[in-house]
Amino acid sequence: MLSKKIRQYLIDFLVGPLWLQSEGEDRYQRRFDAIGYTDDPEEMKLFPIVIIPSGFFKREYYGTPRTLPELPLAQWRGIPLLFGEPREEWNAERTQLIIHADIIASTYFLISRYEEMCRRSERDDHGRFLGKNSLPYRAGFLHRPIVDEYGEALRSILLESGITERYRLRMEERPTTFSKVNLTHDLARPYNYRGWRSFLRAWLKEKKPPLQALRLSFSADVEDDYYTYPKFLKWDRELCDKLGEDRGQIMLFIRMPSRHPLDKPLYNPRSPYIRRVLAVGAKYKARLGLQCSYAAGHRAERIKQERMLFEKIFRQKPRGLRHKQQSKRHPLGSERTGAQMGEWTKEGLLQAYFSGFRNDYTMGYADVVGFRLGTARPVKFINPNTRLLTELILHPLILRDLTLSDPRYMALEQAEAEAVATDLVRTTARYNGELNLLWHNDLLSPQAHPWHSVLYRSILRLIEELGTESPVSPTHH
Repeated sequence: MLSKKIRQYLIDFLVGPLWLQSEGEDRYQRRFDAIGYTDDPEEMKLFPIVIIPSGFFKREYYGTPRTLPELPLAQWRGIPLLFGEPREEWNAERTQLIIHADIIASTYFLISRYEEMCRRSERDDHGRFLGKNSLPYRAGFLHRPIVDEYGEALRSILLESGITERYRLRMEERPTTFSKVNLTHDLARPYNYRGWRSFLRAWLKEKKPPLQALRLSFSADVEDDYYTYPKFLKWDRELCDKLGEDRGQIMLFIRMPSRHPLDKPLYNPRSPYIRRVLAVGAKYKARLGLQCSYAAGHRAERIKQERMLFEKIFRQKPRGLRHKQQSKRHPLGSERTGAQMGEWTKEGLLQAYFSGFRNDYTMGYADVVGFRLGTARPVKFINPNTRLLTELILHPLILRDLTLSDPRYMALEQAEAEAVATDLVRTTARYNGELNLLWHNDLLSPQAHPWHSVLYRSILRLIEELGTESPVSPTHH
Protein backbone atom coordinates (compact mmCIF):
# COMPACT_ATOMS: atom_id res chain seq x y z
CA MET A 1 0.00 0.00 0.00
CA LEU A 2 0.97 3.61 -0.34
CA SER A 3 2.89 5.19 2.55
CA LYS A 4 1.21 7.92 4.56
CA LYS A 5 3.97 10.36 3.58
CA ILE A 6 3.47 9.91 -0.18
CA ARG A 7 -0.31 9.81 0.19
CA GLN A 8 -0.28 13.16 1.96
CA TYR A 9 2.20 14.60 -0.55
CA LEU A 10 -0.08 13.67 -3.45
CA ILE A 11 -3.18 15.12 -1.81
CA ASP A 12 -1.34 18.33 -0.92
CA PHE A 13 0.02 18.52 -4.45
CA LEU A 14 -3.49 18.33 -5.85
CA VAL A 15 -5.35 20.77 -3.59
CA GLY A 16 -2.71 22.48 -1.48
CA PRO A 17 -2.73 22.45 2.33
CA LEU A 18 -6.01 23.24 4.07
CA TRP A 19 -5.93 25.28 7.26
CA LEU A 20 -8.53 25.14 9.98
CA GLN A 21 -9.75 28.48 11.29
CA SER A 22 -9.23 29.00 15.00
CA GLU A 23 -9.59 31.82 17.47
CA GLY A 24 -6.86 34.32 18.26
CA GLU A 25 -4.27 36.17 16.25
CA ASP A 26 -3.10 33.16 14.23
CA ARG A 27 -6.46 32.22 12.79
CA TYR A 28 -5.20 29.43 10.51
CA GLN A 29 -2.64 27.46 12.45
CA ARG A 30 -3.79 23.87 12.28
CA ARG A 31 -3.94 21.70 9.17
CA PHE A 32 -7.13 19.87 8.40
CA ASP A 33 -7.24 16.59 6.49
CA ALA A 34 -10.39 16.97 4.42
CA ILE A 35 -9.56 14.22 1.91
CA GLY A 36 -8.89 10.58 2.72
CA TYR A 37 -7.62 7.78 0.52
CA THR A 38 -8.97 4.54 1.94
CA ASP A 39 -11.67 1.89 1.70
CA ASP A 40 -11.49 0.99 5.38
CA PRO A 41 -14.93 1.76 6.91
CA GLU A 42 -13.47 3.04 10.18
CA GLU A 43 -10.88 5.29 8.50
CA MET A 44 -13.48 6.61 6.09
CA LYS A 45 -15.39 8.16 8.99
CA LEU A 46 -12.56 10.64 9.56
CA PHE A 47 -12.90 12.52 6.26
CA PRO A 48 -15.64 14.57 4.55
CA ILE A 49 -14.26 13.45 1.17
CA VAL A 50 -12.98 9.92 0.57
CA ILE A 51 -11.22 8.68 -2.58
CA ILE A 52 -11.59 4.90 -2.93
CA PRO A 53 -8.35 3.05 -3.93
CA SER A 54 -8.62 1.08 -7.16
CA GLY A 55 -6.16 -1.66 -6.17
CA PHE A 56 -3.23 -0.17 -8.10
CA PHE A 57 -0.96 -0.24 -5.03
CA LYS A 58 -1.78 -3.80 -3.96
CA ARG A 59 1.34 -5.90 -3.54
CA GLU A 60 0.21 -8.56 -5.98
CA TYR A 61 -0.48 -5.99 -8.74
CA TYR A 62 2.04 -3.21 -8.28
CA GLY A 63 4.89 -3.29 -10.79
CA THR A 64 3.17 -5.73 -13.15
CA PRO A 65 1.66 -5.12 -16.62
CA ARG A 66 -1.80 -5.57 -15.05
CA THR A 67 -1.50 -2.05 -13.63
CA LEU A 68 -1.07 -0.38 -17.03
CA PRO A 69 -4.32 1.39 -18.05
CA GLU A 70 -6.15 0.20 -21.15
CA LEU A 71 -7.50 2.50 -23.84
CA PRO A 72 -9.94 4.09 -24.23
CA LEU A 73 -9.89 5.81 -20.85
CA ALA A 74 -12.97 6.77 -18.92
CA GLN A 75 -13.62 10.45 -18.16
CA TRP A 76 -14.12 11.91 -14.69
CA ARG A 77 -15.52 15.43 -14.80
CA GLY A 78 -14.21 15.74 -18.36
CA ILE A 79 -10.69 14.59 -17.39
CA PRO A 80 -9.09 11.31 -18.56
CA LEU A 81 -9.14 8.81 -15.68
CA LEU A 82 -6.43 6.16 -15.47
CA PHE A 83 -7.79 4.11 -12.54
CA GLY A 84 -11.07 3.58 -10.74
CA GLU A 85 -14.60 4.45 -11.84
CA PRO A 86 -15.87 7.91 -12.82
CA ARG A 87 -18.63 8.15 -10.23
CA GLU A 88 -19.31 9.94 -6.95
CA GLU A 89 -21.92 9.47 -4.24
CA TRP A 90 -22.95 11.18 -1.02
CA ASN A 91 -23.72 9.24 2.12
CA ALA A 92 -27.28 9.24 3.43
CA GLU A 93 -26.66 12.27 5.66
CA ARG A 94 -24.90 14.15 2.85
CA THR A 95 -21.96 14.75 5.16
CA GLN A 96 -19.46 12.70 3.18
CA LEU A 97 -18.66 12.49 -0.55
CA ILE A 98 -17.30 9.17 -1.84
CA ILE A 99 -15.22 9.46 -5.03
CA HIS A 100 -14.61 6.19 -6.88
CA ALA A 101 -12.31 7.86 -9.42
CA ASP A 102 -8.83 6.91 -8.18
CA ILE A 103 -7.09 10.19 -8.98
CA ILE A 104 -4.41 9.44 -6.37
CA ALA A 105 -3.14 6.39 -8.28
CA SER A 106 -3.60 8.28 -11.57
CA THR A 107 -1.48 11.16 -10.25
CA TYR A 108 1.17 8.81 -8.88
CA PHE A 109 1.35 6.94 -12.19
CA LEU A 110 2.12 10.15 -14.07
CA ILE A 111 4.44 12.11 -11.80
CA SER A 112 6.55 9.09 -10.82
CA ARG A 113 6.95 8.01 -14.47
CA TYR A 114 5.81 4.56 -13.39
CA GLU A 115 4.95 3.62 -16.95
CA GLU A 116 8.49 4.10 -18.17
CA MET A 117 9.84 1.63 -15.66
CA CYS A 118 7.16 -0.98 -16.18
CA ARG A 119 7.81 -0.83 -19.92
CA ARG A 120 11.58 -0.89 -19.49
CA SER A 121 12.31 -2.74 -22.73
CA GLU A 122 10.78 0.00 -24.91
CA ARG A 123 13.73 2.29 -25.62
CA ASP A 124 15.22 3.90 -28.72
CA ASP A 125 18.88 3.64 -29.72
CA HIS A 126 19.77 6.33 -27.16
CA GLY A 127 18.07 4.49 -24.31
CA ARG A 128 15.12 6.93 -24.29
CA PHE A 129 11.48 6.15 -23.68
CA LEU A 130 9.72 7.95 -26.52
CA GLY A 131 6.77 10.18 -25.92
CA LYS A 132 4.82 8.63 -28.82
CA ASN A 133 4.86 5.34 -26.92
CA SER A 134 3.52 6.91 -23.73
CA LEU A 135 0.00 6.59 -22.43
CA PRO A 136 -0.57 10.39 -22.38
CA TYR A 137 0.29 10.60 -26.09
CA ARG A 138 -1.67 7.51 -27.13
CA ALA A 139 -4.67 8.66 -25.09
CA GLY A 140 -4.43 12.16 -26.58
CA PHE A 141 -3.80 14.22 -23.43
CA LEU A 142 -0.05 14.92 -23.50
CA HIS A 143 -0.84 18.59 -24.15
CA ARG A 144 -2.97 18.69 -20.99
CA PRO A 145 -1.58 18.68 -17.43
CA ILE A 146 -4.33 16.40 -16.20
CA VAL A 147 -2.84 16.14 -12.71
CA ASP A 148 -3.42 19.88 -12.35
CA GLU A 149 -6.92 19.37 -13.75
CA TYR A 150 -7.59 16.74 -11.06
CA GLY A 151 -6.47 19.24 -8.45
CA GLU A 152 -8.70 21.97 -9.83
CA ALA A 153 -11.69 19.60 -9.83
CA LEU A 154 -11.02 18.60 -6.21
CA ARG A 155 -10.71 22.23 -5.17
CA SER A 156 -14.03 22.99 -6.89
CA ILE A 157 -15.66 20.10 -5.02
CA LEU A 158 -14.39 21.45 -1.69
CA LEU A 159 -15.91 24.86 -2.44
CA GLU A 160 -19.15 23.84 -4.16
CA SER A 161 -20.00 21.15 -1.62
CA GLY A 162 -19.79 23.64 1.23
CA ILE A 163 -17.04 21.67 2.99
CA THR A 164 -14.69 24.66 3.23
CA GLU A 165 -17.49 26.74 4.72
CA ARG A 166 -18.75 24.01 7.06
CA TYR A 167 -15.28 23.40 8.54
CA ARG A 168 -14.14 27.04 8.27
CA LEU A 169 -11.17 26.18 6.05
CA ARG A 170 -8.78 28.38 4.19
CA MET A 171 -7.73 27.36 0.70
CA GLU A 172 -5.31 29.59 -1.14
CA GLU A 173 -6.13 30.56 -4.69
CA ARG A 174 -3.59 29.67 -7.37
CA PRO A 175 -2.73 32.61 -9.64
CA THR A 176 -3.36 32.13 -13.36
CA THR A 177 0.17 33.06 -14.27
CA PHE A 178 3.56 31.36 -14.15
CA SER A 179 4.99 30.43 -10.79
CA LYS A 180 8.41 30.68 -12.44
CA VAL A 181 10.03 30.81 -15.89
CA ASN A 182 13.35 29.05 -16.54
CA LEU A 183 15.00 29.92 -19.85
CA THR A 184 17.55 27.16 -20.38
CA HIS A 185 20.18 26.64 -23.06
CA ASP A 186 22.42 23.60 -23.60
CA LEU A 187 25.95 24.29 -24.79
CA ALA A 188 26.03 21.21 -27.00
CA ARG A 189 27.68 23.12 -29.90
CA PRO A 190 29.07 26.34 -28.40
CA TYR A 191 30.75 27.33 -31.69
CA ASN A 192 30.58 26.15 -35.27
CA TYR A 193 34.26 26.72 -35.98
CA ARG A 194 36.86 27.52 -33.36
CA GLY A 195 40.52 26.49 -33.06
CA TRP A 196 42.81 24.06 -34.84
CA ARG A 197 40.48 21.06 -34.59
CA SER A 198 37.74 22.87 -36.50
CA PHE A 199 40.29 24.20 -38.98
CA LEU A 200 41.22 20.61 -39.87
CA ARG A 201 37.55 19.65 -40.07
CA ALA A 202 36.78 22.56 -42.41
CA TRP A 203 39.84 21.94 -44.57
CA LEU A 204 40.14 18.16 -44.76
CA LYS A 205 36.63 16.87 -44.09
CA GLU A 206 34.49 19.68 -45.52
CA LYS A 207 36.99 20.40 -48.35
CA LYS A 208 36.98 24.17 -47.78
CA PRO A 209 39.98 26.18 -49.12
CA PRO A 210 42.71 26.56 -46.45
CA LEU A 211 42.30 30.34 -46.20
CA GLN A 212 38.56 30.04 -45.72
CA ALA A 213 39.06 27.32 -43.11
CA LEU A 214 41.52 29.59 -41.28
CA ARG A 215 39.15 32.53 -41.40
CA LEU A 216 36.24 30.45 -40.09
CA SER A 217 38.28 28.95 -37.26
CA PHE A 218 40.18 32.02 -36.05
CA SER A 219 37.94 35.00 -36.80
CA ALA A 220 36.31 37.06 -34.07
CA ASP A 221 33.72 35.23 -31.99
CA VAL A 222 30.87 37.36 -33.31
CA GLU A 223 31.56 36.13 -36.85
CA ASP A 224 30.86 32.52 -35.90
CA ASP A 225 27.40 31.29 -36.96
CA TYR A 226 26.63 29.74 -33.58
CA TYR A 227 27.78 32.69 -31.47
CA THR A 228 24.29 33.97 -30.74
CA TYR A 229 24.75 34.48 -26.99
CA PRO A 230 24.72 38.31 -26.85
CA LYS A 231 21.43 38.35 -28.77
CA PHE A 232 19.35 35.75 -26.97
CA LEU A 233 20.80 36.33 -23.50
CA LYS A 234 19.86 40.01 -23.82
CA TRP A 235 16.30 38.94 -24.70
CA ASP A 236 16.27 36.53 -21.76
CA ARG A 237 17.52 39.16 -19.33
CA GLU A 238 14.96 41.73 -20.42
CA LEU A 239 12.16 39.22 -19.81
CA CYS A 240 13.51 38.06 -16.44
CA ASP A 241 13.83 41.65 -15.24
CA LYS A 242 10.17 42.23 -16.09
CA LEU A 243 9.07 39.03 -14.37
CA GLY A 244 11.08 39.76 -11.25
CA GLU A 245 14.21 38.15 -9.87
CA ASP A 246 12.31 35.39 -8.04
CA ARG A 247 10.22 34.37 -11.09
CA GLY A 248 12.67 34.49 -14.01
CA GLN A 249 15.94 32.59 -14.39
CA ILE A 250 18.47 32.02 -17.19
CA MET A 251 20.45 28.78 -17.16
CA LEU A 252 23.35 27.57 -19.31
CA PHE A 253 24.00 23.83 -19.16
CA ILE A 254 27.61 22.84 -19.83
CA ARG A 255 28.65 19.35 -20.85
CA MET A 256 31.70 17.74 -19.33
CA PRO A 257 34.14 16.05 -21.74
CA SER A 258 33.96 12.33 -22.47
CA ARG A 259 35.17 9.82 -25.04
CA HIS A 260 31.67 8.60 -25.88
CA PRO A 261 31.01 8.94 -29.66
CA LEU A 262 27.63 10.61 -29.04
CA ASP A 263 29.26 13.36 -26.98
CA LYS A 264 30.64 14.99 -30.11
CA PRO A 265 31.46 17.70 -30.87
CA LEU A 266 34.09 17.62 -28.17
CA TYR A 267 34.97 20.87 -26.46
CA ASN A 268 37.16 21.74 -23.55
CA PRO A 269 35.23 23.60 -20.80
CA ARG A 270 38.57 25.15 -19.76
CA SER A 271 39.22 26.69 -23.19
CA PRO A 272 39.31 30.46 -23.63
CA TYR A 273 36.46 30.12 -26.13
CA ILE A 274 34.13 28.72 -23.49
CA ARG A 275 35.36 31.28 -20.97
CA ARG A 276 34.32 34.05 -23.32
CA VAL A 277 30.85 32.51 -23.71
CA LEU A 278 30.51 32.29 -19.93
CA ALA A 279 31.61 35.90 -19.60
CA VAL A 280 28.65 36.89 -21.77
CA GLY A 281 26.46 34.66 -19.62
CA ALA A 282 27.72 36.34 -16.46
CA LYS A 283 26.93 39.77 -17.93
CA TYR A 284 23.28 38.74 -18.25
CA LYS A 285 23.22 36.91 -14.89
CA ALA A 286 22.91 33.41 -16.33
CA ARG A 287 23.36 30.54 -13.90
CA LEU A 288 25.38 27.46 -14.76
CA GLY A 289 24.11 23.90 -14.70
CA LEU A 290 25.65 20.52 -15.51
CA GLN A 291 24.65 18.66 -18.65
CA CYS A 292 25.77 15.10 -18.09
CA SER A 293 27.56 13.29 -20.88
CA TYR A 294 26.30 10.21 -22.68
CA ALA A 295 29.05 8.35 -20.87
CA ALA A 296 27.29 9.21 -17.60
CA GLY A 297 24.10 7.79 -19.09
CA HIS A 298 25.86 4.42 -19.40
CA ARG A 299 27.57 4.64 -16.01
CA ALA A 300 25.48 6.69 -13.61
CA GLU A 301 28.30 6.83 -11.05
CA ARG A 302 30.01 9.26 -13.44
CA ILE A 303 27.47 11.91 -12.50
CA LYS A 304 29.32 12.54 -9.24
CA GLN A 305 32.65 12.63 -11.07
CA GLU A 306 31.32 15.14 -13.59
CA ARG A 307 29.91 17.30 -10.83
CA MET A 308 33.30 17.33 -9.08
CA LEU A 309 35.02 18.27 -12.35
CA PHE A 310 32.47 21.03 -12.95
CA GLU A 311 33.14 22.51 -9.50
CA LYS A 312 36.89 22.26 -10.01
CA ILE A 313 36.78 24.07 -13.36
CA PHE A 314 34.22 26.77 -12.58
CA ARG A 315 34.72 27.04 -8.81
CA GLN A 316 31.01 26.98 -8.13
CA LYS A 317 28.28 24.43 -7.61
CA PRO A 318 26.04 23.63 -10.58
CA ARG A 319 22.56 25.09 -10.09
CA GLY A 320 20.87 22.10 -11.65
CA LEU A 321 21.28 18.97 -13.71
CA ARG A 322 20.27 17.76 -17.13
CA HIS A 323 21.09 14.08 -17.55
CA LYS A 324 21.01 11.54 -20.34
CA GLN A 325 18.70 8.56 -20.39
CA GLN A 326 20.07 5.33 -19.05
CA SER A 327 21.08 2.63 -21.43
CA LYS A 328 19.59 -0.81 -21.00
CA ARG A 329 21.40 -2.57 -18.20
CA HIS A 330 20.81 -5.42 -15.80
CA PRO A 331 17.82 -4.71 -13.59
CA LEU A 332 18.43 -3.51 -10.07
CA GLY A 333 16.66 -5.22 -7.21
CA SER A 334 15.23 -8.67 -6.54
CA GLU A 335 14.07 -11.32 -8.93
CA ARG A 336 10.47 -10.30 -8.52
CA THR A 337 9.13 -8.73 -11.70
CA GLY A 338 7.71 -5.74 -9.89
CA ALA A 339 11.06 -4.98 -8.28
CA GLN A 340 12.80 -5.06 -11.62
CA MET A 341 10.93 -2.17 -13.09
CA GLY A 342 13.38 -0.51 -15.28
CA GLU A 343 16.59 1.11 -14.58
CA TRP A 344 16.04 4.07 -16.99
CA THR A 345 16.52 7.42 -15.40
CA LYS A 346 15.85 5.96 -11.94
CA GLU A 347 19.49 5.07 -11.41
CA GLY A 348 20.60 8.38 -12.88
CA LEU A 349 18.18 10.33 -10.70
CA LEU A 350 19.24 8.48 -7.58
CA GLN A 351 22.89 9.07 -8.43
CA ALA A 352 22.09 12.73 -9.01
CA TYR A 353 20.42 12.91 -5.61
CA PHE A 354 23.31 11.19 -3.83
CA SER A 355 25.74 13.50 -5.69
CA GLY A 356 24.12 16.51 -4.07
CA PHE A 357 21.74 17.63 -6.82
CA ARG A 358 18.28 18.81 -5.79
CA ASN A 359 17.03 20.17 -9.13
CA ASP A 360 16.70 18.19 -12.38
CA TYR A 361 15.64 19.85 -15.65
CA THR A 362 15.41 16.76 -17.87
CA MET A 363 11.73 15.82 -17.77
CA GLY A 364 10.57 16.28 -21.32
CA TYR A 365 10.30 13.80 -24.18
CA ALA A 366 12.76 14.03 -27.05
CA ASP A 367 10.21 13.34 -29.79
CA VAL A 368 7.08 15.24 -28.69
CA VAL A 369 6.49 18.31 -26.53
CA GLY A 370 4.01 18.44 -23.68
CA PHE A 371 3.57 17.51 -20.05
CA ARG A 372 5.64 14.37 -19.52
CA LEU A 373 4.97 14.44 -15.78
CA GLY A 374 1.26 15.04 -16.23
CA THR A 375 1.65 18.42 -14.55
CA ALA A 376 2.96 21.90 -15.31
CA ARG A 377 4.41 22.16 -11.80
CA PRO A 378 7.67 20.82 -10.34
CA VAL A 379 7.34 17.56 -8.41
CA LYS A 380 9.45 15.66 -5.92
CA PHE A 381 11.00 12.51 -7.36
CA ILE A 382 9.22 9.39 -6.17
CA ASN A 383 11.21 6.19 -6.69
CA PRO A 384 8.54 3.74 -7.90
CA ASN A 385 10.73 0.73 -7.08
CA THR A 386 10.89 1.56 -3.39
CA ARG A 387 7.91 3.94 -3.24
CA LEU A 388 10.05 6.47 -1.40
CA LEU A 389 9.69 10.23 -1.66
CA THR A 390 12.93 12.18 -2.17
CA GLU A 391 13.88 15.86 -2.03
CA LEU A 392 15.05 15.87 -5.66
CA ILE A 393 12.83 18.28 -7.60
CA LEU A 394 11.90 17.35 -11.18
CA HIS A 395 11.20 20.46 -13.27
CA PRO A 396 8.90 19.75 -16.26
CA LEU A 397 10.54 20.55 -19.62
CA ILE A 398 7.57 21.88 -21.58
CA LEU A 399 9.18 23.04 -24.86
CA ARG A 400 12.36 22.05 -26.70
CA ASP A 401 13.45 23.53 -30.03
CA LEU A 402 14.69 20.35 -31.72
CA THR A 403 11.56 18.46 -30.77
CA LEU A 404 9.39 20.94 -32.65
CA SER A 405 11.37 21.17 -35.88
CA ASP A 406 13.62 18.15 -36.32
CA PRO A 407 12.50 15.72 -39.09
CA ARG A 408 13.14 12.84 -36.66
CA TYR A 409 10.58 14.19 -34.21
CA MET A 410 7.56 16.46 -34.81
CA ALA A 411 8.90 18.08 -38.01
CA LEU A 412 6.61 21.11 -37.70
CA GLU A 413 6.64 24.15 -39.93
CA GLN A 414 6.98 27.58 -38.32
CA ALA A 415 3.25 28.37 -38.06
CA GLU A 416 2.48 24.91 -36.65
CA ALA A 417 5.32 25.15 -34.13
CA GLU A 418 4.14 28.55 -32.94
CA ALA A 419 0.57 27.30 -32.50
CA VAL A 420 1.71 24.30 -30.45
CA ALA A 421 4.13 26.41 -28.37
CA THR A 422 1.51 29.10 -27.73
CA ASP A 423 -1.01 26.54 -26.49
CA LEU A 424 1.49 24.95 -24.08
CA VAL A 425 2.71 28.31 -22.74
CA ARG A 426 -0.86 29.51 -22.13
CA THR A 427 -1.79 26.22 -20.46
CA THR A 428 1.22 26.42 -18.15
CA ALA A 429 0.20 29.92 -17.05
CA ARG A 430 -3.41 28.81 -16.65
CA TYR A 431 -2.41 26.27 -13.99
CA ASN A 432 0.22 28.43 -12.24
CA GLY A 433 2.89 26.14 -13.65
CA GLU A 434 6.62 26.51 -14.00
CA LEU A 435 7.57 27.14 -17.62
CA ASN A 436 10.84 25.49 -18.61
CA LEU A 437 12.15 26.06 -22.13
CA LEU A 438 15.20 24.63 -23.90
CA TRP A 439 16.64 26.45 -26.91
CA HIS A 440 20.12 25.84 -28.31
CA ASN A 441 22.48 28.62 -29.29
CA ASP A 442 23.11 27.13 -32.74
CA LEU A 443 19.42 26.92 -33.68
CA LEU A 444 19.01 30.57 -32.70
CA SER A 445 21.29 31.46 -35.61
CA PRO A 446 19.36 32.42 -38.78
CA GLN A 447 22.18 30.80 -40.78
CA ALA A 448 21.64 27.48 -38.97
CA HIS A 449 17.83 27.53 -38.88
CA PRO A 450 15.38 29.74 -40.77
CA TRP A 451 12.82 30.46 -38.02
CA HIS A 452 13.81 29.32 -34.54
CA SER A 453 15.12 32.76 -33.63
CA VAL A 454 11.80 34.33 -34.67
CA LEU A 455 9.80 31.67 -32.83
CA TYR A 456 11.81 32.03 -29.64
CA ARG A 457 11.38 35.81 -29.67
CA SER A 458 7.64 35.37 -30.17
CA ILE A 459 7.42 32.96 -27.22
CA LEU A 460 9.30 35.41 -24.98
CA ARG A 461 6.83 38.16 -25.87
CA LEU A 462 3.93 35.85 -25.00
CA ILE A 463 5.55 34.96 -21.68
CA GLU A 464 5.92 38.66 -20.90
CA GLU A 465 2.25 39.23 -21.70
CA LEU A 466 1.05 36.35 -19.51
CA GLY A 467 3.70 36.56 -16.81
CA THR A 468 3.40 40.20 -15.89
CA GLU A 469 -0.33 40.02 -15.25
CA SER A 470 -1.31 40.71 -11.66
CA PRO A 471 -1.48 37.37 -9.83
CA VAL A 472 -4.56 36.47 -7.81
CA SER A 473 -4.11 37.19 -4.12
CA PRO A 474 -4.70 34.38 -1.61
CA THR A 475 -8.25 34.39 -0.33
CA HIS A 476 -10.01 32.79 2.61
CA HIS A 477 -13.02 30.58 2.16
